[in-house]
Amino acid sequence: MTPPLPRHSRITGTGSFLPPNRVSNAQLAASLGADGIETSDAWIVERTGIRFRHFAEATVTCSDLGVEAARRALAAADCDPQAIDLIIVATSTPDMVFPSAACMVQEKLGVHGCAAFDVQAVCSGFVYALSVADSMIKTGLASKALVIGSEVFSRILDFKDRTTCVLFGDGAGAVVLEASDTPGILATELHADGRHVGILCVPGTVSGGKVLGDPLLKMDGPAVFKLAVSVLDSVARSVLAKADRSEADVDWLIPHQANIRIMQSTAKKLKLAPEKLIATVDRHGNTSAASIPLALDEAVREGRIKRGDTVMLEGVGGGFTWGAALFDL
Repeated sequence: MTPPLPRHSRITGTGSFLPPNRVSNAQLAASLGADGIETSDAWIVERTGIRFRHFAEATVTCSDLGVEAARRALAAADCDPQAIDLIIVATSTPDMVFPSAACMVQEKLGVHGCAAFDVQAVCSGFVYALSVADSMIKTGLASKALVIGSEVFSRILDFKDRTTCVLFGDGAGAVVLEASDTPGILATELHADGRHVGILCVPGTVSGGKVLGDPLLKMDGPAVFKLAVSVLDSVARSVLAKADRSEADVDWLIPHQANIRIMQSTAKKLKLAPEKLIATVDRHGNTSAASIPLALDEAVREGRIKRGDTVMLEGVGGGFTWGAALFDL
């Protein structure tokens, strides 16, 4: 009896969605500075590379953004929503405590019965979700998956803290991942280190109908920067080794869009030419779990990333979590 062929997963379509409210640094800076410290476009750009971000309207939820990105990915893949048998949403800002944003996306797509759940790894969430979906497809638990990163970080920002509120934005990105006889996802790797919980967190929760603790984002920027640069380099090299590839094989690097200096440092350590770095942080800000699929979709639709290209994804997030994925489109 002939053994079955190995089962792989491939990205067959990408999609993204940004809420229409585009906020410039100047607009944001006008509402800051009450503490006597000047916040300007130049101050923000110099430290982060960010010029704009998008904020969702008060009535727009994580699942609303996610379903729009999903519809565009499904259209790009020429995939009937009813064929989807797995939905994973990576988010830290779901619509409610439960049920999951994935179940809400499922309902809005009119899909019923398939597995649907959220993954919470903050800014590493999309890489985590993609790795889980890849594993489920390879083991036969799914054949056509929607993997979505969707965030409304504007809901958890402290607009009195200029060191954090200027960094983040809202948006969603998605991919359709399908079973294939030929390799697409070549390797993934995931890590976490709970010793660093305090450097990036929202230290609040809901109990007895009240918010306990602080429901707004807190970050130790220098500590995050130092750790991010170190772990992104090591996890990228590990994934390349797993896939039996080298830095020279990477056509495009799509890091989590947090800070242009972190992104450029990562590319430099991997000896990648600057033009191989996909950067959208200047226009989107840090959209957490949505940032990687947003950047991927933009590059695909612009024709920069093409079929057959090898792409490295990597992200770091609160937890502290980090991970990377290497794939052939």
